[in-house]
Amino acid sequence: MTGLMLLALVVVSVNLRPAITTVAGVMNQVPGAFNLDPALLPLLGTLPVLAFGISGPIGPWLAKRFGTGRAVALALLVLAAALVVRATVPALLLPGTFLAGMAIMTASVLVPQIVKANRGTGWWTGLCTMGFGLGAALGAGLVQPLEHAFGGNLPSALAVWAVPALLGAFLIHRAGGPAGDGAARSLAGDAASTIVTRKRAVPLRKQRTAWAVTAFFGLQAMLYFAITSWLAVYLVSRGLAAADAAALLAWFSLAGLPASLLAPVLAGRPAILRIMAPGLGVSVALALFGVLTSPVELQFLMVGILGVVQSAGFGLAMALVVIRSDGPQSAGKLSAMSQGFGFALASLGPLGAGLLHTMTGGWELTFWALAAEAIVLAGAGFLAIRGPMVTVDQGSQQAENVSKASLVR
Repeated sequence: MTGLMLLALVVVSVNLRPAITTVAGVMNQVPGAFNLDPALLPLLGTLPVLAFGISGPIGPWLAKRFGTGRAVALALLVLAAALVVRATVPALLLPGTFLAGMAIMTASVLVPQIVKANRGTGWWTGLCTMGFGLGAALGAGLVQPLEHAFGGNLPSALAVWAVPALLGAFLIHRAGGPAGDGAARSLAGDAASTIVTRKRAVPLRKQRTAWAVTAFFGLQAMLYFAITSWLAVYLVSRGLAAADAAALLAWFSLAGLPASLLAPVLAGRPAILRIMAPGLGVSVALALFGVLTSPVELQFLMVGILGVVQSAGFGLAMALVVIRSDGPQSAGKLSAMSQGFGFALASLGPLGAGLLHTMTGGWELTFWALAAEAIVLAGAGFLAIRGPMVTVDQGSQQAENVSKASLVR
């Protein structure tokens, strides 16, 4: 069952980005295909991320009642329905996109909890984060070929992504039924093997490490969604054809796949983690300047570099949720907090980038703002790897012992 669970988690992860990148890859065609006011395009890019920010608690709530596997399966069924509805009913494009974002967030926050409950290694986290990147790349790269395959019908090219969502729901339900309560069983096993001295629990909102992890998650997500929402539009403004710009958006995700796989594995090594956590923010800032200043002929290289460092940041953000929590329940709550607050912050990315471009008529100020945010990301990474472990029972002696033996002093 462990192998089936890992396979199910990867398939689930692949489904948690195409709803966004399919639209981003054809953003210039959306107004005509769905009779949408072009002024609402920034809102279209922001809605799924805004949904992420307000639906973080839904995943843990469903998991507590139905088990994690069934909760994720239910979320993917809702995602499939939202993808079909928004594509087939033009008036529901915006509400359907929002609902899709809620379903994605519900499933996403439970992935680290399932990994922790199954005692997954850094490779588990890496494969899941690589699944996110693969899904993003497939969504951006296949939307136009699918549109041509459907005779130029863009709505059909968007609705077809409901099929892999249904597959993910089936697999995680099969693998995650008994394991839905794996977190509770794992904690019970830990309690049986460890003498615990309990004091009053400290809420996550009062734990500085939890806020540092949340800040890191939110800032890298803000950068990611700002880039994926507007990169293709920016490249078209530089003179590329729409198809070539969409292909480079897909390349942005594909180039980062190895980094998203390896970052969680490398994060388990303290010496590397000390450099990686703050260093990725600086690397993203430099890569953004590379995309802004390089000629069109070098954009393939620059976009690829940006994809590598951006994907590594996401892989590290997911790994920090697992590494910096002391058990499955702590990982689940930290995941909900970091992704909930983090994506609420991230929702400002696509909107802010679009508004800055609209206000200035160019892209320089937008890229400078994103680079400044990447420097703040470096500071959040520095703080996230220092301090005590995150725990839902801060006073347990076991958590105190783990904290003293923290990866980074």
